[in-house]
Amino acid sequence: MSREVLMLVDALAREKNVNKDIVFGALELALASATKKRFSDDVDVRVAIDRNTGDYQSFRRWQVVADEQVEFPPIQIPISEAQKRNAGVQVDEFIEEALEPVEFGRISAQTAKQVIVQKIRDAEREQILNDFLLRKEHLVTGVIKRMERGNGIIEIGRIEAALPRDQMIPKENLRIGDRVRAYLLKIDRATRGPQLILSRIAPEFLVKLFELEVPEIEEGLLEIKSAARDPGSRAKIAVKSNDPRIDPIGTCVGMRGSRVQAVTGELAGERVDIVLWSQDPATFVINALAPAEVSSIVVDEEAHSMDIVVDEEQLAQAIGRNGQNVRLASELAGWELNIMTVEESRQKSEEESSVIRKLFMERLDVDEEVADILVQEGFNTLEEIAYVPINEMLEIEAFDEDTVNELRARARNALLTEAIASEEKVEHDVEDLMTLDGMDQETAIKLAGKGITTKEALADLAVDDLMEMVDIDPELGKRLIMAARAPWFAVGQ
Repeated sequence: MSREVLMLVDALAREKNVNKDIVFGALELALASATKKRFSDDVDVRVAIDRNTGDYQSFRRWQVVADEQVEFPPIQIPISEAQKRNAGVQVDEFIEEALEPVEFGRISAQTAKQVIVQKIRDAEREQILNDFLLRKEHLVTGVIKRMERGNGIIEIGRIEAALPRDQMIPKENLRIGDRVRAYLLKIDRATRGPQLILSRIAPEFLVKLFELEVPEIEEGLLEIKSAARDPGSRAKIAVKSNDPRIDPIGTCVGMRGSRVQAVTGELAGERVDIVLWSQDPATFVINALAPAEVSSIVVDEEAHSMDIVVDEEQLAQAIGRNGQNVRLASELAGWELNIMTVEESRQKSEEESSVIRKLFMERLDVDEEVADILVQEGFNTLEEIAYVPINEMLEIEAFDEDTVNELRARARNALLTEAIASEEKVEHDVEDLMTLDGMDQETAIKLAGKGITTKEALADLAVDDLMEMVDIDPELGKRLIMAARAPWFAVGQ
């Protein structure tokens, strides 16, 4: 019978032009499926065929789990029981028991055929897909073969790809037989149908189209630094020249606009603004907001935002229809942009100054006049007053050396009081966590910073969740979570 197995494998491998291991694997699945029918429960069966002799063995398998985590006894076994059979076995490993193998000739021919054909079909599709991926094509062209629930199924050579409805340009009317270009957005190996997922709205699609139309980009003379799109309506790209002799904007526009028009034509008329990239974020944002003219910019590095001040008559142009211009500029630059008029900027500045003034008056115990002087000199925080070089504060004409030293001392005392109060709060927050065996204060403080301040909250976490929050050994994390869950099992007893 073993010779019959080898002959079948050899014939199918040659007929379907796939590796013999694929056929062996399909036969093993078919034999396992036939063996499982002996049992009333849904058991786990493994069949191993010797690739040289054709002989095969069957095994029933159980996965080893913690004693309290057995949910499916037909395929799971508690570690205490498993270690009686194999002392060295660990959680998540398997133990096996040899079974009497079914005779090859008695397995369901139909079952075997279905498994083998499907396995080979999957292997063929995987091989075609891998060949395509090796070419590293991100911009693909194909023909719409059919439409399924609004999604386009596109034929690209020997493989099919899906262009979902939500990845099509709005108001775009694609039909069967149309030839379309798209960007390879992702590969979904979990689906039974087309695994290549395409997009015509991704910013990367816009970038690839310009790379196709502008040879200087492929040559490295020009570089597209970023792109932002409102698909079908308007887009912005930021370009940089790596050769001082080349005008990046003019090069991307092309002779009489030929290059940018070719891209616009592919994007259903989407208008593209070409912006000069700058290493200075403020300059880059000014370029991105064009044609609106900017009066001034206030950059907040910590919040990664900018207040853009424009004249009243420039406000509508800077914001754009439905906020389109500022939204695209924000995506392009990667900064949060707040557009405001000169009057709105003045009011915001006064409000912020009022908050800082009140802080100084309360925490430093000074009158409004002293607080005003500090604000006017550009001080925004207690840390600045406490630790800025003393020479800078001595340059303030309204303060003598004694006043400066007193202000610095008061600022440091206020910060110290604040730090002590914060530390006491943290210690209080982690009291419950610190009662767990194995918990250290550093881990408890980090958990408290993520909102986990009680054993109950920790018990609700999975080990993976815990490891995302803190850098912790998986085994220690598992022990801490199980310790936190101890009351659950005590209640059930």
